[in-house]
Amino acid sequence: MPKDNISLIEKILYSVEKPGRYVGGEHNQILKDWNSVDVRWCLIFPDIYDIGQANLGLAMLYQILNSDKTILAERSFAPWVDMEAELRRHQIPLFSLESKKSLQEFDILGFTLPYESIYTNVLNILDLAGIPLRSVDRGQGDPLILGGGQACFNPEPMADFFDAFAIGEGEEVSLEISQAYQNWKTSGKSRSDLLLQLAQVPGVYVPSLYDVSYHPDGSIANITPKQTTIPEKITKRIVASLPPHPSKFLVPNVEIIHDRMSIEIMRGCTRGCRFCHAGMVNRPVRQRSVEEIIPAIDEALTSTGFEEVGLLSLSSSDHTQILDLTKKVQEKYHDRKLAFSLPSLRIESFSIQLMDELKELKPGGGFTLAPEAATERMRAVINKPLDDDDFYQTVTQIFENGWRSLKLYYMIGLPTETMEDVDAILQAGIKVQQIGRRLIGKSVKIHLGIASLIPKPHTPFQWLPVQRPEAIQEKLDYLKAGTRKAGIKMSYNIPDSTLLESWLSRGDRRLADVIQTAWQNGAKFDAWGERDNLQIWRNAFATNNLDPDFYSYRGRDLDEVLPWDHINIGVTKRFLKRDYEWSLAGRTREDCRNTCFACGILDAFGDQRPAETICYWGCP
Repeated sequence: MPKDNISLIEKILYSVEKPGRYVGGEHNQILKDWNSVDVRWCLIFPDIYDIGQANLGLAMLYQILNSDKTILAERSFAPWVDMEAELRRHQIPLFSLESKKSLQEFDILGFTLPYESIYTNVLNILDLAGIPLRSVDRGQGDPLILGGGQACFNPEPMADFFDAFAIGEGEEVSLEISQAYQNWKTSGKSRSDLLLQLAQVPGVYVPSLYDVSYHPDGSIANITPKQTTIPEKITKRIVASLPPHPSKFLVPNVEIIHDRMSIEIMRGCTRGCRFCHAGMVNRPVRQRSVEEIIPAIDEALTSTGFEEVGLLSLSSSDHTQILDLTKKVQEKYHDRKLAFSLPSLRIESFSIQLMDELKELKPGGGFTLAPEAATERMRAVINKPLDDDDFYQTVTQIFENGWRSLKLYYMIGLPTETMEDVDAILQAGIKVQQIGRRLIGKSVKIHLGIASLIPKPHTPFQWLPVQRPEAIQEKLDYLKAGTRKAGIKMSYNIPDSTLLESWLSRGDRRLADVIQTAWQNGAKFDAWGERDNLQIWRNAFATNNLDPDFYSYRGRDLDEVLPWDHINIGVTKRFLKRDYEWSLAGRTREDCRNTCFACGILDAFGDQRPAETICYWGCP
């Protein structure tokens, strides 16, 4: 970027909210000599800095790529609307935080896509960078546009905008992509040759090399590779054991959504909750040992000065050394006035010992449990079995151990749900409040968090329709009236946001035109509740002669080709079908650490299993 542009950037920062979002220069930032490397990445989180800088996946890739002397990795985020206006007014292309170089100057733009409601932000970023939106329109000198993250397990709605997707875990495949890019760059071959080379990298999906055909009713007939050398299915990448944890976290310039140091203690989950996308696509389970975690905390504390540490996983209390870990952490850091959080704790795996240890780790005043459903029947449907007596006993122990605030997460819109099941959520909240008041008085605070089911790809519920907004709103209104009367706080997702997420998460390749039309008509930051973009999206569907109800309210046939069927997560479709049928029968599965139900993950990745950690892979 020319020096006069850098000077102009410095000037416009005085006109925007939170200029610290755009200046870079954070403690532990890595700034390499541009001319000393072979491949230049810009890692992009398509939301504002306050949200993206807290993303652990971004931190991991930043460290891994920069640890290679032949690669540099910088960062960029979606500018807020005030900064976007200034960039467009002064015709300044969007830039990286480290070197302030325009995104167009990088070799690879790696977009993290953790959720679907940031898709229009991706288009906005490409436009601000002066890069063609569609892969087919990019030339030899344009950066490679690469996607990765949880939303990429159904990449089809964004397929036309990305050159390639890295499916699954990025720690190893990002380096392989870098090597393939470098080989291509030195070969002098065409951009189409680069895409062919990338398609040979395991776990890399190049959408332009696949054809999609449709039946007259709009459902998919086939998804087929255009060449015999291209795999029919793209199997997700996994790392056999978790790599060294990032130690030099960037210390943000402004307050971010999780202003803490995050340590991943375990990846994956063996519980098999049928609504849980992360629990299915992140199999198998791998965990870090206490001997790995404590040094990682030490190194990160030394390099950052953070005062809060989050010990993260999908189900922290399922870590086989969780009591040892909390004891070691309490013993080692008791006098340092550090706050530790341990989210994602299972109710049934609780113990008084664990709660006592957590209490010593300075919890932030509240405790969180996620029953998800309030009747034993509904918990059987979602495969989250929990005896009511055990639940209320755990609640009693929480209050007896000194917590005064308890948040309970529940879902509505589940299959076979009735208003009696919804009322049970309210009654559970009231009973928990009564227990708290009996033990600690009226100062107790109860908070119900209500989410609506979106039947996500690669889950046993993927064939279900989304419940219509009027049905969801009726249930929310009932709960709001009841919680208001009882003095219980309640938060929830509005039905409209649920509807948009269902379109984008369950859609096919034809949604590219809808996404682009919505963006052109002003849709962006769709994840932000205060931005009412749903009518823009409905208009975009109409403009492109597509029916949004086809993607939300239509139940899928069990034998239908789904838009994501060519993405292999290891768990077989046959297993998901059987689990869906079990759900309707109210039949549960045990934790697969106790007994193997042959979901397919062991067959898919058996050759990558290290023998010394075989028990972490969900096998008996």
